[in-house]
Amino acid sequence: MKICFLGLENLPVLAPEFNHHGIGGEEVQHTLLAKSLARRGHDVSMVVYDYGQQDLARWEQVTTYKAYRANAGIPVVRFVHPRWTGVWQALRRADADLYYVSCAGMHLGLVALFCKWYRRKWVFRVAHDSDCEPDKLLVQYWRDKKLYEYGLRRSPAILVQTHRQQQAILANYGLASRQVGMLVDFPLQRYSFDERNIDVLWVNNLRQFKRPDLFLALARRLPHLQFHMVGGPQPGFENMFEAIRREADDIANLTFHGRVPYHAMDQKYGRARVFVNTSDSEGFPNAFLQAWVRGTPIVSFFDPDRLIERERLGQVAVAGSLEAMALAVQNLHANRLQWTETSDRCAAYMARVFCEDRILASYLSVFGKAA
Repeated sequence: MKICFLGLENLPVLAPEFNHHGIGGEEVQHTLLAKSLARRGHDVSMVVYDYGQQDLARWEQVTTYKAYRANAGIPVVRFVHPRWTGVWQALRRADADLYYVSCAGMHLGLVALFCKWYRRKWVFRVAHDSDCEPDKLLVQYWRDKKLYEYGLRRSPAILVQTHRQQQAILANYGLASRQVGMLVDFPLQRYSFDERNIDVLWVNNLRQFKRPDLFLALARRLPHLQFHMVGGPQPGFENMFEAIRREADDIANLTFHGRVPYHAMDQKYGRARVFVNTSDSEGFPNAFLQAWVRGTPIVSFFDPDRLIERERLGQVAVAGSLEAMALAVQNLHANRLQWTETSDRCAAYMARVFCEDRILASYLSVFGKAA
């Protein structure tokens, strides 16, 4: 098949020379899926921002088409040009049989309108629990919410990350969906407890619902442990990023790294003894997979489909209690045997459930039916 991914911020994951730009978990998932499909002989392309690269540039058998620069255009008017026109022109040049888009926002509506006009098909994948709940959409403008709903209700196939999302999108939109897995880069090496020099790791883009302030509070509660924080600023949250950075500088046992390129994160996840998530809400965090595949247990307020609890891949801090989270982190550090057993379960679970061929098969089944 000819498959095109609409992921404007995908290039920094696909092309290491551009990895100084910020990314999120969906950019990682798009890129891993695109490369996996390309390795199996499919004609794969991406529509991305103009970062200064050549149009039709290729990385690992994936062709890229430039849409527009992220900050191009005049406010209000730029919704039409270059955003709408730029996306449509790039989608047209890709000339795919099937288009793939994820995350709530106007781009799903633009893809749906494009595919209706040019008689193509598309697949949408939910990226966050809020994508399934109209009252909680992480979308700023009414116009963009309406475009999202237009595309969602007309999608030939809807994919979700968890059973919880599947239930929510059925209850709130009356739409059926299929749960699919996620891809992950498997590391070349797994480190033992003694080889790890990061006691507690936090990785997220700095936005309010990610609750970076709780990680700072956790570091203060456990001054004998070394905390490392990774995350870059997001549009509209620049002031919060600076406030967190300044506060982190005053905590002696906390190292604030700011934004770290995706290609440089292997050692961070691999050298961490515990990975912590403090978010109010999530989808299925890509960081969970990157931690587990390296045998790093997770302590979190959020447990997708009760996976952490069911498979014993770390500990869940009950009722969002910071005290419970501190106790869970402390227990894992204090009991080396418990940590080793949990680490082994994490790595074994990933090898059993998240092998590439198994995950890809579900996507190919959906893509074939949709196209």
